[in-house]
Amino acid sequence: MKFSLKVWRQKNKNTKGGFEKYEMKEVSPDSSFLEMIDQLNEQLNTDGKEPVTFDHDCREGICGSCAMVINGRPHGPTDGSTTCQVHMRSFKDGEELVLEPFRAKAFPVIKDLMVDRTAFDRISQEGGYVSVNTGAAGDANIIPIEKEVAEQAFNAAACIGCGACVAACKNSSAMLFVGAKVSHLAAMPQGEPERASRALGMVRKMDEEGFGHCTNQLECEAVCPKLISSENISKLNKEFSIASLLERKSS
Repeated sequence: MKFSLKVWRQKNKNTKGGFEKYEMKEVSPDSSFLEMIDQLNEQLNTDGKEPVTFDHDCREGICGSCAMVINGRPHGPTDGSTTCQVHMRSFKDGEELVLEPFRAKAFPVIKDLMVDRTAFDRISQEGGYVSVNTGAAGDANIIPIEKEVAEQAFNAAACIGCGACVAACKNSSAMLFVGAKVSHLAAMPQGEPERASRALGMVRKMDEEGFGHCTNQLECEAVCPKLISSENISKLNKEFSIASLLERKSS
């Protein structure tokens, strides 16, 4: 297969970027999208040019670091997949592919297709955890949890924090990410002691980091590689409202 690539090149967040065109030939339809970029970089190295910088790690759809926009869609055309899980057979032979970094104020460009997503880490530090007593590990079934509740928690915990939801949203909202984290822990008895402070801390940190507001158009749900439900946004609003009332009552 052959492709015409338009790739965003940018030295850092303080410099102006732009698209550069590359022609790819003899691309295997069974290669992944990242393997195609590896092939491009080998070609650039051979020509004495600087390779394209992009983020990746596991290449198994687990880490969420392979964040880029392909033809206007975060992670590309395949539903429920990260970029590394997209194969070149998903595109037409000879098709033009436009590669861009995630566009969001809270995700500044590091270089080319790589962005800084540590804002998600800082949000998680505000409450994306539970406090437990240290010591010997307890039995796995020491705290009974209903199957339905456990499934709800597991479904929300599937979020890998890739940031596709932010890139798809016209307001660069992180509500789906924060909603998944808060819903996951709010459903579990282990998350009950810090339930209110978690919702308040993570939402306020989200606003502080410069993410926009949710307008419920559900682009986030449509592009999420782990199919996280937008119901978690409703759950987040509920958790935040209750926590805000409790805070006012106690002050």
